[in-house]
Amino acid sequence: MSLRDVADLAGVSVKTVSNVVNGYAHVAPATRAKVEEALSRLDYRPNLSARNLRRGRTGVIALALPELDAPYFAELSRFVIDAAAEQRWLVVIEQTDGSLERERQILDGVRDHRVDGLIFSPIAIGADELAARTDETALVLLGERIHDGPADHVAIDNVRAARDVTEHLIGLGRTRVAALGAQDSAVSGTAPLRLAGYREALAAHGLGETVVRVDRYRRADGAAAMAGLLAGGDRPDAVFCFNDLLALGALRAILSRGLRVPEDIALAGLDDIEDGRYSTPTLTTVAPDKAELARIAVDLLRRRIDGRSGHAPQEVRAGYRLMARESTLGR
Repeated sequence: MSLRDVADLAGVSVKTVSNVVNGYAHVAPATRAKVEEALSRLDYRPNLSARNLRRGRTGVIALALPELDAPYFAELSRFVIDAAAEQRWLVVIEQTDGSLERERQILDGVRDHRVDGLIFSPIAIGADELAARTDETALVLLGERIHDGPADHVAIDNVRAARDVTEHLIGLGRTRVAALGAQDSAVSGTAPLRLAGYREALAAHGLGETVVRVDRYRRADGAAAMAGLLAGGDRPDAVFCFNDLLALGALRAILSRGLRVPEDIALAGLDDIEDGRYSTPTLTTVAPDKAELARIAVDLLRRRIDGRSGHAPQEVRAGYRLMARESTLGR
């Protein structure tokens, strides 16, 4: 099936059919309707590979994430794939494990894999390394590792989100609110931002802080950190965990010691992963709009690929919601 066959059936030129297939706006509505009907009747499928080659593109983008088995990144990947599909792009996914060497390889080696653009959630590299990048492939950053860098950047407002969830706990009458998830090695990224939001909320109410540090944001780290906190003697009446995996691990540690959630300790996380909606009790959390994060990232990348973004990098914030559930409100 060719454009000529469609053109003959619709009674128009091949050029007109090509304009409709490629989405050009300057086609009369009646003519567009005739062409679309012919396309449907002939079940025409455009050769995207050939079209992309003519444009000097592959129709493939890369998505580089720290951990594919972390539920947040798995869920985010699905939304990126859905948003990319609307552009008729395929997505190649890379896992970095937060390794500095691996992130450098991806940052400077995407060109070798013939992709049109890269959506990247870095953990180890910083703004200086990003500025020294030699690969000119279009790039959009996710997350909070790099601010004010030479690339478009999409994230939620982590300071405000952490402040909101801490305010929620204080609003329930909790006065000994602990934070679980600070990291000694983190000079940028989500950990210091969420810690800042937690501290802002406590300071506004004249409350003291209890901060527990972790190496990683996994269930086991949350369970171990919570166990250490409970063994310390001055038990908190609420805990804000910097992600949901930490919170689920902390929940296990609390319940295994015969304590009740939320009666003895109210518990909240951040990320709104699916596991938290089915835990017992269900987990109060901050829900980033993952679909919006993905849509913004893909749209920014499309603009960079098309050369329509100018030179100034953009910082774009996606929305979020506080999801108050049983772990703070009870049943």
